[in-house]
Amino acid sequence: MEDKKDAPARISPYNDEDLEYFRGIILKKREEAERDLQLLQQSLKDSTENASDESAYSFHMADAGSDAQEREKTYMLLNRTKKFLKYLDDAIVRVDNKTYGVCKVTGKMISKGRLEAVPHTQISIEAKLKRR
Repeated sequence: MEDKKDAPARISPYNDEDLEYFRGIILKKREEAERDLQLLQQSLKDSTENASDESAYSFHMADAGSDAQEREKTYMLLNRTKKFLKYLDDAIVRVDNKTYGVCKVTGKMISKGRLEAVPHTQISIEAKLKRR
């Protein structure tokens, strides 16, 4: 008899073909997010270098404030993109473990349409609406 401790708590309601389909969606989103991350990192690097290049007497305080605000916004987007990448990586792990597509709140199947729109989600629409 098989030991239940070794089996995953939940099994994906999707077959292997579906899981590979979702893996493709996740990997495409991940590729886009990686590109965005590189652009944000370059933008942050450029704005930091430009700030140190400006001479004090030709640089207005309001401009400095605007630049600082832009850097702050870029930094926040950078962190948000890193977090999104982590969610996508976690989704790939769930695909590998065959636990992808199961709502962590209700234990029910997450609809294919929801997973196509938000491939890193771990909750169904039903659970999401109840959280409000």
